[in-house]
Amino acid sequence: MNDRMDTLLIGIDAACQPVFDRLSETDSIPNLESIIEAGTSAPLESQIPPWTPSAWPSMYTGVNPGKHGVFGFVDFNGYDWEVVTANHVREHTLWELLDDHDRSSVIVNAPVTAPPDEIEGAIIPGFIGPENPKTHPEGVLEEVREAIGEYRVYPNYSRGDEKRTDAEKMDEYCTLARMRGDAFRYLAHEYEPEFGFVQFQKTDTVFHEFEGDHEKVKQIYEATDDQIGKIMDKCDPKRVFVASDHGMGPYENYEFRINEYLRREGYVEATSGGKGMPSWNPIRDQLREGQDETTWEPNTVERLAATAAKIGITPSRAVGVLDRVGLGSLARQYAPAGVARTGAQQVDFPASRAYMRARTELGVRINLDGRDPEGVVPEKEYEDARADLIERLQGIETPDGDPVFGEVVPREEYFWGPYTENAVDILTIPNEFEQFLSAQLSEGLFGPPTEPWNHKLEGLFVAAGEGIDTDADLSGAHLFDVAPTVLSALDVPKSDRMDGRVLPVVEDMGSESYPEYTASTAAETEDEQVEKRLSDLGYLE
Repeated sequence: MNDRMDTLLIGIDAACQPVFDRLSETDSIPNLESIIEAGTSAPLESQIPPWTPSAWPSMYTGVNPGKHGVFGFVDFNGYDWEVVTANHVREHTLWELLDDHDRSSVIVNAPVTAPPDEIEGAIIPGFIGPENPKTHPEGVLEEVREAIGEYRVYPNYSRGDEKRTDAEKMDEYCTLARMRGDAFRYLAHEYEPEFGFVQFQKTDTVFHEFEGDHEKVKQIYEATDDQIGKIMDKCDPKRVFVASDHGMGPYENYEFRINEYLRREGYVEATSGGKGMPSWNPIRDQLREGQDETTWEPNTVERLAATAAKIGITPSRAVGVLDRVGLGSLARQYAPAGVARTGAQQVDFPASRAYMRARTELGVRINLDGRDPEGVVPEKEYEDARADLIERLQGIETPDGDPVFGEVVPREEYFWGPYTENAVDILTIPNEFEQFLSAQLSEGLFGPPTEPWNHKLEGLFVAAGEGIDTDADLSGAHLFDVAPTVLSALDVPKSDRMDGRVLPVVEDMGSESYPEYTASTAAETEDEQVEKRLSDLGYLE
């Protein structure tokens, strides 16, 4: 490069101090450690909910989900849903604001950025976008592949694929980390941006897929750290920030099935057959196959399974019959994955008074008359119904006598802005993020966590380089503070709509009023394999 990059932001999904501390014991992250030692670091409080598709947009817009509009992996239209895209993020990204001030950017693998913004620089979208996303400029992905070899957004296998060994899967993890680094360095060289943002995702996925296996965690972090070192050497940024969207840790208590509880309390009605709860499972296959959808509808076989379920013929009963004639294993192997979900007992959204739509939303939605298509709770009863639910949920205890929830509060406690009404009505925040919440109907209220490792509220923030005050007080650093801080590092005022502050590691450049966000005319993502990829992570049931 002819000139040094001004500011680099390295995003490491799920990075947190407890994970770093253990990796440091084996000197597995020397490049990250050197950045920390040269600068300053602190815990970074995440938002509610602390999950990728909502938290990363909050980080790079500096606003809460009530302002940018993304609360989870899917966006709801009545009782139906579709995977979120960049078009659902309704606030300016920090690279758009930089573009307004003639600062160029290169963005690689940032979640929820497909379709990409049109800025001075280059963008290759990441997680939740399609496998072959539209890029900015158009054709840049092909250019990158020609320069560095293959480039993929997602692994070349499905989660749970038993045909590949763990060693082969981990090799793919490391390959993806290398691709991020290679692509970013190539684009940084070609575009010479003033701001760069590269995000690494598999540092999160490894905990979900391999249940916190430390050797595997160490392997992907070593590969990620190696790429970070190469990026630092190549780009030689004047200053660097490292940030994560949330932390990661063990869930050592219980799984609580909130819709099953609500059914027993008379709020949830159940049905057999149909599309069912939001899930990545049916769409992940479509994403991998390159189909052009962001939602899922049952196919002929799945609709037949749903019809059979209504008269009591469930997939498990059908397979049981086949077992007796020696064909059960074939049925399990070749039956479409959607058959099980369409034949399972599900929440009847229109008939229910209140329900959990998706577990990662961390809350309960009231089926409100006048707001929801077939709302059954009269508007005049809304506040009383919400207060009653809050009181009931606050009192729930685990079999050991511990509270299931640390907080049960109205959504207004955490969300404010024009899209707040799209959120759940009641937030149900797990106690210490050690209780796993499930939206599935089940025979029991409690069980072992479906995922023994999952998200924690404290991530990590690191700042180093020219002009960074390493003695600054970073107490209370929040996810919303990252965008304002990066902007000030580049001598650009933050938006006066941002909820975050400029952290005192850099001089505060103040704020200004930017134009209101207007919806992009870019097409929605053209690859419905997205939901399959997300199912691979187990985010939706």
